Order: sequence, then C-alpha cells, then structure tokens
Amino acid sequence: MPAPLLMLAATLLFATMGVCVKLAAAHYATGEIVFYRGLIGALFIAMMARVRGGSLRTAVPGMHFWRSASGVCALCLWFYAIAHLPLATAVTLNYMSSVWMALFLIGGAVMLGGGRSAVDGRLVATVLVGFAGVALVLRPTLEHDQLWAGLVGLLSGMLAAMAYLQVTALGRAGEPEYRVVFYFSLGSVAAGAATMLWTGPSAHSVRGVLLLLATGVLATTAQILMTRAYAIGRTLSNASLQYLGIVFSFAYGVWLFDDPVTWMALSGMLLIVGAGLAATLLRTQKAPPDSTFPASES
Repeated sequence: MPAPLLMLAATLLFATMGVCVKLAAAHYATGEIVFYRGLIGALFIAMMARVRGGSLRTAVPGMHFWRSASGVCALCLWFYAIAHLPLATAVTLNYMSSVWMALFLIGGAVMLGGGRSAVDGRLVATVLVGFAGVALVLRPTLEHDQLWAGLVGLLSGMLAAMAYLQVTALGRAGEPEYRVVFYFSLGSVAAGAATMLWTGPSAHSVRGVLLLLATGVLATTAQILMTRAYAIGRTLSNASLQYLGIVFSFAYGVWLFDDPVTWMALSGMLLIVGAGLAATLLRTQKAPPDSTFPASES
C-alpha cells in the first residue's frame, strides 16, 4: 500500500480511537484507559515480533525509559483532554507538537550562544502563528469553564514533541520501530497500573470492555500504519496528511457529540495546521536524512 493511503488510514484510525477514548471516559478513569491501551499494544507488538523473528531486547534501556516517560505523560494528558474538551480541540492541541519542536530548536540555538544569527526567523514566525491559533482554539472553551483541560491538552503536545525527539534519537541508535512502540506500551501499562492503585479499578461492562479493546487495537494498528508510511514515504507529505486527523476528529465531534462549530475555533485549527506544516518543512530542510524517524502516537 502506498504511503499516502497508509497515512490516510492511520489518521482515520487515530480519530476513531479518540471517539472510543471519549466514550470510555464515561466508564473508566484516564489511567485505566491508558493501562488497557498499553496492555493491548504490548501484547500485539510482542506477538508480531515473535512471528517475524524479531527481538525485544534492547541495548539502550535508559533511552527507552525517557522516551516512554515523556510519551506516556503526553498520552495521559491527551486522553484527559479528549474526555473534557471537544474532540477536535483536544486533537488539535496535541498536534501542536511540531510547533513545540520549533520552539525547542530556537531555545537550543539561544542556549548554545548562537545569537540572533543562529535563530531562524521563519521558525519564530511558525511558533507565533501556532500560539495565535491556540488562543483562537481555546477562546471558545473559556465560556464553558474548560480552560484547565485546554492547558492540559496544550501540555500534551509539548510532551509529545519531547517524545518525538527521543524517538528520533532511538532511531539513530538503531532501534527498530516495533521495539520503540513495545517499550512505550509497557510504560503505559506501568503508569496506568500505578494510577489504578491510587483510584482503584472500575467495574467492567460489555460496552466498556469493547471500548477498551477498540482503543488498544485502533491505536496500535494506526501506529504500525503510520510508522510504515514514514519509512517508505516523504516526511513532509506524511506530516501534511497527518493533519487530516483534525478533520476526521472535527467531523466525529460534530456528528456524535454535538460539539460547537465556531469561526474562532476553525480559524485557530487552520493556523495551527499551517504552523505545524511550516515547522515540519523547515526542520526537514535543516535535518540530515537519517533524522526523520517517524513519530508514534505520543
């Protein structure tokens, strides 16, 4: 299957997963959803590795730990935002990761003492445009006392950017994609189990179990499709198609949850998408060929 179709399928599956998370939030706490999502993902990847003769042993456990820590935190915050915000708003804030990475590049250049000449003005512009989009997206939520959830969603995007940078480092270290996803899933299991010790497990129902199962299967399948797309396709083209997830989530939100449609939210989403694409283009131009390792879900 060509990369564009893989990305299209992956974004649709991720958006559908968001629907399942939002519905499951009525039955389970965020930590429980993260636990079962990670458990299903770990089992799925372990079976796949066994069938293909791959190894799950790693020579860089420390790198996996930090990648999993940032990725799992991003995932928990994102699931919380999905439960408490319009679906498209939560997804858009998480997709701010490209803009956050541009901000990290600017901060790194300043900290290394490069001065103004080392800071690309175009990257500064993408950051400013991205945060203008955030202001427009979050402005409608202020009327519904959802500012806290909006800030949580914004933080999920920042942590997702950190996770992406660590995934890139793991790719340079020679770690295969399935192993990265496996340890990320184990991290989700550990974090979810820890929160369940605090909150206690919820009672299961047929509907709840089906939603948890769907969340895990959809997320893992989407990760595999997206990883394959980045492996065979062009980074900028894939990143562009990845933003279709916002469109799918917006359609789901209006259709299933009666999410409001406002011009400010739509304008903000367009600004964030534009800023993210511009940041991706600039990073692609500056990065060496082996640094475009695909990002996973978080």
